[in-house]
Amino acid sequence: MAQWRARARQTYIYLMLSQTIAPAPEVIEELRDAHRRSGALIVAHNYQPGWIQDLADVTGDSLQLARIAQSHPATRIVFCGVRFMAETAKILAPEKTVLLPARDAGCSLADTITAEQLAAWRDEHPGAIVVAYVNTSAAVKALADVCVTSANALEIVGSIPTDRTVLFLPDVFLGTWIKRTLRRAQMLVWHGECHVHAALEPALLERVLHDDPDAVVYVHPECGCTTSALLVDEPWSRRVRLLSTTQMVQAASTETHSRVIVATETGVLHQLRRHQGRRFEPLARSAVCTYMHRVTPTLLRAALEDGWGAVDVDPTTSAAARKSLLAMLDPARRPW
Repeated sequence: MAQWRARARQTYIYLMLSQTIAPAPEVIEELRDAHRRSGALIVAHNYQPGWIQDLADVTGDSLQLARIAQSHPATRIVFCGVRFMAETAKILAPEKTVLLPARDAGCSLADTITAEQLAAWRDEHPGAIVVAYVNTSAAVKALADVCVTSANALEIVGSIPTDRTVLFLPDVFLGTWIKRTLRRAQMLVWHGECHVHAALEPALLERVLHDDPDAVVYVHPECGCTTSALLVDEPWSRRVRLLSTTQMVQAASTETHSRVIVATETGVLHQLRRHQGRRFEPLARSAVCTYMHRVTPTLLRAALEDGWGAVDVDPTTSAAARKSLLAMLDPARRPW
């Protein structure tokens, strides 16, 4: 864990000195002009820097953006996020051009399991239902029975018959939260983690609850403090809310507390802070993902003007991955 904390500190320093700083106004205007001329739809994840969220046509979580990309009439989608997100959009809308400006934008969580590892794990447990978090590669989704998001994981796993073994991957904190909440004995959880969320440890949560008795805490289920969030006693438990990023944005509009501590990647604060009369603060200022900050003005302009960053998914892989995504969206397609 110490290595993740060190990496988080280095990430914070790096970003404070580089891409986190918004481009000059004239550069933003040039990008707006390029956007208008391109006819493309720009979608930005909730963790993207504020200047990109402001330029985007739509902001949201990964699945929300992929579904918008699928239904929107635009034939070119510029996806400001990381690779698995752009792949998901391409899987759901294979006929469209999906562009990922930062082609090297990976995901430390998605990288914790490969298709080969999943195939071997699945072979060890014949008959098990494989549940894949959307934060996975297309190749991994292709081997899953169903995908889930942090917002719908409890509902979907809860719908699986209790006599069936569940293999949940790859996030250990999200999986453990689901297993504890549902009290599901026959559920195995892969030990992967997002290095940014893993660094948000229980001690940080406990400290803020102790120091400010009036603050509430929004906790993303990928966080290292998720298990502690489930176990805190009254009156602390009334001040801790486990929410996806989309649920955080929704909750902010009706929040009655004046101070909200947010345990997730700091990019989501850009939207939360649009709500006046409340203070939204990060649990840790170092909770910044370098992968989410790799889109530069130059790369975004290249995508808009030159079609830079085209995302392709092998047709066979895409077809199999699409089944697991559609099983998430349509209960009638689930294999149980």
